[in-house]
Amino acid sequence: MTVCIDNAQHPLIIDTGAHCSIVAREYLDNHFPHWKKKLFPTKEKNFESASGKMTSIGTIIKEIIIPHRKGNIRLNSELIVLADAHIQGFLLGTDYQRMYGIDVYNDKNSQITIGTIKEKKF
Repeated sequence: MTVCIDNAQHPLIIDTGAHCSIVAREYLDNHFPHWKKKLFPTKEKNFESASGKMTSIGTIIKEIIIPHRKGNIRLNSELIVLADAHIQGFLLGTDYQRMYGIDVYNDKNSQITIGTIKEKKF
C-alpha cells in the first residue's frame, strides 16, 4: 500500500506476523536525509526475523497518512530503526494494528478494515 509520510509517498507493508513496526536504516538514509537528528534510544537491541537476527539502532516517530475516500487516516507511529534490514519502505506491525483497530482479511477478496472503515484492496 502507498501512504504519505512527510509530504511524500512511501510504501507500507502491513505485516500480521511482526510484533513491532520497523523501518530500515538504508531506507531512511535514501529518503529522509536528516532522520538521525530525530532518533530516540530503544530498550530492545536485538530482533528476530524470518531471515535471521537484526539490530536496532533506535526509534523514530512518523505520522503515517493512509489515503481513504472517506477521509485520510492518520497514524502517529513509533518505528524501530533496524541497522541490517532490507525493507524498501515502512512495515506496520501488530503493535499499531491493534492500537488503531486494523484487521486484514485474506479471502478471495482481500480487505483491510481500519476502525469501522472497510475498504477493499488498499
